[in-house]
Amino acid sequence: MTLSPRMKKIKPSATMAVTEASAALRAQGIKVIDFGAGEPDFDTPAHIKKAAEVALEAGATKYTPVGGTAVLKQAIVTKLKRDNGLEYSAAEVIASCGGKHSLFVAFHALFSEGDEVLIPAPFWVSYPDMLALAGASSKILTTREQDGFKLTPAQLRAAIGPKTRAIVINSPSNPAGVAYDETELQAIAKVLVESNLIAITDDVYEMMVYDGTRPRHLLQLEPSLRPQTLVINSVSKTYAMTGWRVGYTAGPREVIAAMSTLQGQMTSNPSAPAQAAAAEALGGPQDGVAPMMREFGKRRDFIVERLNKISGARCLKPQGAFYVFPNFGAYLGKSWSGGKITNGDDLALYLLKQANVAVVGGTDFGYPEHVRISYATSIETLAAGADKIEAALAKL
Repeated sequence: MTLSPRMKKIKPSATMAVTEASAALRAQGIKVIDFGAGEPDFDTPAHIKKAAEVALEAGATKYTPVGGTAVLKQAIVTKLKRDNGLEYSAAEVIASCGGKHSLFVAFHALFSEGDEVLIPAPFWVSYPDMLALAGASSKILTTREQDGFKLTPAQLRAAIGPKTRAIVINSPSNPAGVAYDETELQAIAKVLVESNLIAITDDVYEMMVYDGTRPRHLLQLEPSLRPQTLVINSVSKTYAMTGWRVGYTAGPREVIAAMSTLQGQMTSNPSAPAQAAAAEALGGPQDGVAPMMREFGKRRDFIVERLNKISGARCLKPQGAFYVFPNFGAYLGKSWSGGKITNGDDLALYLLKQANVAVVGGTDFGYPEHVRISYATSIETLAAGADKIEAALAKL
């Protein structure tokens, strides 16, 4: 069979590749310390799981409306008002099969061949590939490590060209945990107002902010952007529900309607019991979030300090999410029995093979001298993994 030419535009997910490589080693009986996981290591709160059980007992085993049940849509509306100060109606929100699916459907509903979308780097590995499948091109805006990997208004303004239609804003971000404060968001908003660009805010890590108050949403700071903004989120990170696969989008009614039409020909609705669980997560008690974040904060402080003690390593302290993005450029150019280490991907392979520690190389995030380490694991595991990394690097 001949594959579609579109398959040449994309590559396998780097993060998923690490997961599969780790699983292959475990299948051989090798113990692997996994720093590649992009998911909380906490269990889904009991009241959320109970909501799914109740729904199943009540017969929630059938199709639902494509964009989600009325109960889930109302929970999304409630959450956006409660947490973000944003007013949306049920007709202006849609539930999809995870945050990644939400982005995929939005990209296909909005973009055409020749459209250009701005992606600040470092960026989540899936953005460029999903945009390519939608026919759009990614214009990567490289930021500087010494500036905290933050995009400046001047840089944004200079990047806008005749084909530029949108920007994806991920704050806090994957992979570097970059979180913009209100002053920085307002400065970016000013450029967006001037340019009339579509803003797609990927808010999946919004609650995972350290060292201060969570900033107001871009749309709360600049309400005039509402007609040109899509707000995308999911229950995966905040409520430790990665496997439930429920994401959601809020935006202009006509865009949401188009996304619903597209989704109806793609997946139809998210899982019915998962929707019930997501409705409880968004609309029910929120007291499980803060303890999880306190623990993540402790882990962040530990791993940043520990990595910065490794000779040749440099690690900024992230403001959010649960990743660090250390620079191991000092080790590029070194060799081992498996070959020469030319970038973070090679270094990740070396650490997996020689130290049985799984990290994700930084190339597909836009920074080949870096690797991404998830601290969604215990401090004991972080300590053991860091020791193994340090010992393995000392052998190069």
